[in-house]
Amino acid sequence: MKRLILMRHAKSDWSATGDDHSRPLNTRGQQSAPAMGAWQVAQGWVPDEVLCSTATRTRQTLDLLDLPECPTRFERALYLSEAEDILSVLQTASADTVLLLGHNYGIADCAHQLVSSAPDHSRFSDYPTCATTLVSFDVDDWADVRMGMGRCDGFAVPREVIATGTP
Repeated sequence: MKRLILMRHAKSDWSATGDDHSRPLNTRGQQSAPAMGAWQVAQGWVPDEVLCSTATRTRQTLDLLDLPECPTRFERALYLSEAEDILSVLQTASADTVLLLGHNYGIADCAHQLVSSAPDHSRFSDYPTCATTLVSFDVDDWADVRMGMGRCDGFAVPREVIATGTP
């Protein structure tokens, strides 16, 4: 059994100067990421490995999740990637529970394609910033994961997690 925590980075600061790759999080993003990290832990989903885009906003999101340390690979291939590219990077993972942190539109598209049945949640279709899907795969090796074979075990967005005080 393999488990994937598929997350879009937290809200970024569009007023920041510099190129897109170096755009940081804004205040809302800095508040959302810790809430989503707590939610993951409360669901019993703690990664043994992290695959993260090299962009500043994904790195900051990862830091603010405040998850236990584990092996982390920063992959340029996850920066503004498409679903197929995300799957290719995921297939190189080695741990049982992997956090993959990237960007839209690829993360949303990948989430939709990976699961056999989408969760009954109005925000799954647009996958807002810091949205997180928990997906299980009945495989022994990530290389065997294909689109449409995942089971959605959870989905959350920061606004709801923060509003309910849930982890």
